[in-house]
Order: sequence, then structure tokens, then C-alpha cells
Amino acid sequence: MAWLTAVLNRPWPATALVVAVIGLSSFAVVHYPRSIIAFLLFQASILLLYLARIGPRLKGGLGVLTLGVLMPILGTINGYYMEVVTQVGIFVALALGLNIVVGLAGLLDLGYVAFYAVGAYTWAIFGSPQAGQFISEWLAHFPLGGWWFFVFLFLAVATGATTGILLGLPVLRLRGDYLAIVTLGFGEVIRVLANNLDKPINLTNGPKGITPIVRPPLFFQPALEAVGIHASPPALYPLYFYFLVLLIVGVVILVNRRLEDSHIGRAWEAIREDEVAAQAMGVPLVRMKLLAFACGASFAGAMGVVFSAKQVFINPESFTFLESIGVLAMVILGGMGSIPGAILGATVVTVLNLQVLKGLSLWLNELRNAGVTILGYNLANLPTQLEPAKYERMIFGLILVLMMIYRPQGILPARRRTRELGGG
Repeated sequence: MAWLTAVLNRPWPATALVVAVIGLSSFAVVHYPRSIIAFLLFQASILLLYLARIGPRLKGGLGVLTLGVLMPILGTINGYYMEVVTQVGIFVALALGLNIVVGLAGLLDLGYVAFYAVGAYTWAIFGSPQAGQFISEWLAHFPLGGWWFFVFLFLAVATGATTGILLGLPVLRLRGDYLAIVTLGFGEVIRVLANNLDKPINLTNGPKGITPIVRPPLFFQPALEAVGIHASPPALYPLYFYFLVLLIVGVVILVNRRLEDSHIGRAWEAIREDEVAAQAMGVPLVRMKLLAFACGASFAGAMGVVFSAKQVFINPESFTFLESIGVLAMVILGGMGSIPGAILGATVVTVLNLQVLKGLSLWLNELRNAGVTILGYNLANLPTQLEPAKYERMIFGLILVLMMIYRPQGILPARRRTRELGGG
């Protein structure tokens, strides 16, 4: 790997390598649209682009070309790829929100998915006929129109932040394990409420879930038809949600950068290192902790609205404790307190779950159905219990154990974290 590092540290060789990898991987995906390896190589080219020491303008231009042009084209060739990258974007925003609470402020939150659920149900209830179950039709017509989606997107930011403050108020005196237990309980409370608030007043429709949920309007469709591009809503919505998620992720990254480099970010880091010393230096603990909970929860609330509109159906099983653990694993794998680390961690975990493990299972099934023999053993006799997709949590656990042993600071850690744990 030393030669790769040497190449990436030199501008012109790095540019040539990145352009070559992007071009070859795009060519491979176009000609082999079902190849998992080809698409993984395309995703790896984005990581190479980030690591390469290229001028900011050229790097930005290549980033726009890759994410804004090539990815949508490849997504139209294989719709599953568009679904994968959209899910990656959603979890990137969630990981960046949790990174503020856990990575910067050092507040262990095991119920983060609760804020995600609050945002999702905020739009699902009013963007579907469900609201008509407890609000008279003469007060408002339900479901609300698609344009209300954008109003609820901002409303969910405020709702998520308020929920985060309500969680933070009673736990300000708690630290470490005690804080983790309370936040875990809060996440379970929200899920149980969503599961049982179908009586005596039917707010959430209980375990049956809510559907159909209104999607935002395709306001650009008339413009496309004016230039001769005719496409049905099922073909346009994957692209629509991809660009919407990409825009939200860009805003979230910008907000994270500004917060990290501000006095608020430094106050969070001081609280993470030593609360007593931070308080002695004049850091307002109550205000800073509540602000951390509010900021992290607001991102989750916004993505919950996007998730509910994209899926058209939600139920309490979409917001289990394991979802919170999954987002926390993304932050830990990438590097706590590191924005690039949170992005990479979310990408790795989501791709591993949606693409790699499921792809291996499909490949294994194909070999089993074909009756392939390996080392004298007929794969047709291989039990279905050995499918890789069924061992998702076990693989996550092994990865986390190995990371904590060999690279506790994460894949792309913050500089300070590297010095603390890496000895550099």
C-alpha cells in the first residue's frame, strides 16, 4: 500500500489514477450492470478522490461529475444501485447527527433512532389518510398535498430538536453507562408508543403501520417534457430522492463543519475530555449538552421525513434498537468525532448490509442451484442457514472487535483522536 500512498500524495499521478479508476469502474458497471465488484470499484473511486492530494477546484469538479452525473446514469442502468446510494445518503446524515452527540460531545446515545422515528411519523400521519382518524375532515383535508412535504421537512428539524431537548433535560446529570441506559430506554419508549397508539385514539395505526404516504411533487416533470424527455413517476422518483438526499447530506456536512470549527464545537470537545475541567473553564454544560442533543436529533428528524416519503409505508419495526446500534457502529468504524469517518463508516456498513452480504448470498444460491462441486462437496447439500446475509450482525460484531483491537481510532479518525490512540 506504500506505492498507493505515494501516488495519492503527488497531484498529477493522483489525478491520473483517480480519473482512470472512475472511468474504468463506470465502464465496467455499464457493460456488467449486475456485477457487484464493478459497482464496489466505482464506490472505491470516490474514496480515492477524497484521499488524493488534488487541487480543491479539480477535486470538486470530479466529485460533481461522479456523484451528480455518473451515479444517476449508472442508477438508471441498474435501479438497485440507486437504491443503495440513496440508503447510504440517509445513513450518512444519521451518522453525522449521532457523531455530534457521541463523537464531539462524548454523550453515549443508544436511542438515536427515536428521533428518526419522530420525523418519519410526523409526515406519515399528516401526509396520509391517517390524520383523518382523529381530526375532523372539515378542519383540513387529509392527506395533505405533496408540497407540504417541504414544510414538514423543516418542521421535522424543529420537532427533532425539541425531542432532543426533552430527552436531554432529565439526563443532564448522567454520564457514561447511566446515560446510555436512559437513552436506550427512550428509544424503546418511542417505538412502543408508535406500536400502541392506535387506541383509544388511532394516532399511529399501531403495528399495521401507515400507508400510503404522499411523496413530494415532481415539479420538474413539465420542464423535462418540454425538452422531449418523457418519463413516468416510478422512473423519476429514485433520481428525485437521490438528489434530494444528496442535497440534504451536503447541508448536513456544511453545518457539521461550521459547528466543529466554532466555539460550540470546541466546548463539546472539552466536555468530552473532562466535564469538570470544562465547567471550571466556563463552559456552560447544560446549554452545550442540550445543544448537542438538539443538533443531532434535528438531522435525524429531517431524514425521517425523507425516509417515510420514499418508502410510502412505515411501521414501528423500522425503528428498532438494532437500528440505533447500526448507526453507532457506523460512527465507531469511521472514527468518532471525524466527519469523513462518519461518512465512510455509514457507507461501509450500508454497502456491506445491502450489497456485499446479499450479493454473496445470491451468488451462493446460484452455485447451490447449479449443483457446483467444490473439493468433492456438492453445494446443493449446503444448508440455507449458511447464507452470508443471515450473519449480518455477527459480521458487524467481528468487524467492531477487530477495529477495537487493531485500529481503535477508526478508519478515518480525527487528528486529535489519532494522536491519543495511535501514539502519533
